[in-house]
Amino acid sequence: MDKNSVQKILSGLENLYPDAKPALLFRSPYELLVAVILSAQCTDERVNKVTAELFKNYNTPEKMLELSQQELEKYIFSCGFYHNKAAHILSASRDILTEYNGEVPKTLQQLKTLAGVGQKTANVVYAVAFGGDAIAVDTHVFRVSNRLGIAEGKTPEKVEEGLCAAIPKELWSKAHHYLIWHGRKVCHSQKPDCPNCTLKENCKFYKLTK
Repeated sequence: MDKNSVQKILSGLENLYPDAKPALLFRSPYELLVAVILSAQCTDERVNKVTAELFKNYNTPEKMLELSQQELEKYIFSCGFYHNKAAHILSASRDILTEYNGEVPKTLQQLKTLAGVGQKTANVVYAVAFGGDAIAVDTHVFRVSNRLGIAEGKTPEKVEEGLCAAIPKELWSKAHHYLIWHGRKVCHSQKPDCPNCTLKENCKFYKLTK
């Protein structure tokens, strides 16, 4: 896609979602990290309900490690994959204490040393908690990017590479939130609302299917 079309799409997304921000609720980088780990294959709404209870008493690495894995699993059961997520949260909490002086690391490379933290999670924490330039490719970003034609690929890594090439670096974090919200509000997985989409004139999917 040419730069002019990308700019039109970004401007259109900014007009639609001027206040786009993460749907996950958090008050610290550590809370965000835990919430993002829990959000894998789970809705943000469900995660927010779970963390509202969990973070009342266990919102730091030290406090989290007061829980056994079985106790933590009871809190996060409804998020799915609770066994692996609990193990990752506890392991990451230990590493934060022993390797990073109790603070969530601030670089992508260091974040990815933590259990349960892959490229997407690292990008979210880096961009949202620390103001870094990154684009996290979740299911919404992956779908919308491919459909619009901004970045096409069969893997999140390929789409991330394409987005970073197409979008100015200073807009990466904002674009990430724009694409997520468009996927939630308009460009749905099963029934995208193409007739009412203000981006359709620059959308590859619409041009192929109209």
